[in-house]
Amino acid sequence: MAPVIRALNATDWAKTTIVSTGQHRELVHQTLGMFDLSPDIDLDVMVPNQTLSGLSGRIFMKFDPLFEDKSFDLVLVQGDTTSVMIAALVSFYRKVPVGHVEAGLRTHNLHKPFPEELNRVMTSLVTALHFAPTQASRQNLVDERIPDERIFVTGNTVIDALLDVAARDLPCDYPMNPANRLVLVTAHRRENFGEPLVQICAAIRDLHDRHSNLEFVYPVHPNPNVTGPVHAALGGLERVHLIPPADYSALVMLMKNSYFILTDSGGIQEEAPALGKPVLVMRDETERPEAVESGIALLVGADKGRIVHAAERLLADPAFYKELAKGVSPYGDGNAAQRISDACRVYLSV
Repeated sequence: MAPVIRALNATDWAKTTIVSTGQHRELVHQTLGMFDLSPDIDLDVMVPNQTLSGLSGRIFMKFDPLFEDKSFDLVLVQGDTTSVMIAALVSFYRKVPVGHVEAGLRTHNLHKPFPEELNRVMTSLVTALHFAPTQASRQNLVDERIPDERIFVTGNTVIDALLDVAARDLPCDYPMNPANRLVLVTAHRRENFGEPLVQICAAIRDLHDRHSNLEFVYPVHPNPNVTGPVHAALGGLERVHLIPPADYSALVMLMKNSYFILTDSGGIQEEAPALGKPVLVMRDETERPEAVESGIALLVGADKGRIVHAAERLLADPAFYKELAKGVSPYGDGNAAQRISDACRVYLSV
């Protein structure tokens, strides 16, 4: 959202209020700080081992009173988190229009990803302005009978932010041995908790043992369902670096330095192709099919055999690697935030 907030702040008609849930507070402040921004309000709703129902209730309780204290003309939400859905519902109840950044992504399976698919479908039902990143996302919304005049194909703001930070001359500590090829790993989705994460770790161990010139960096999500299994499976391996969650600039530099990327992250599926990095998506379905359909990303599932097979093909087949490393992104040109700001201005008639 940082590019959108900056675009709005650069106008003479908009005044923004940045609301944070308090999740990953330090990382949020670090990341927004890169864009000279900081949260105006921290809802402080996060508790250890929370349930989705408990989190939803706390967001309702903390977000709703803001409408008593402030007069909002438009509420912008981004993505598919539980906080997005609840903020959109509260805004709807308060009769304040909602603009959804990154609208229209679908797998058409409410359980994959869970609960993100439900979150974004519910959000679309109460959204006034749908900012779809691609034509495919727009078509999903049209198919759900969203009026076409409320849909704006903008590209994704994640590319705006990525190109900004990637152009900066920032350091990266990996690979520790310059002769090694770096593999960036991110895996934290709820649908991959349990046996799927065991399979992912087994694939990483297998690749580590087979290829002495591979070095892995895995920023480990703090959720106990991730940290426990990952450290148990990979903690003793010489060329696997299990690090705390990386701030945005560090993550961008890790992507730039990587040879290829293993991920179940939605955002990285968009970012990696823009940087010319092959990405193996450790999910069975994706709401971002454009990269897969364009041949610059592969769905390999959370399956040890499929992950290892695809990774070894990248290592052994230069033509295959080149095909996945085209450096062409179907997700935007870096100007999405300005298009969103312009659409908001027209909608509010200011």
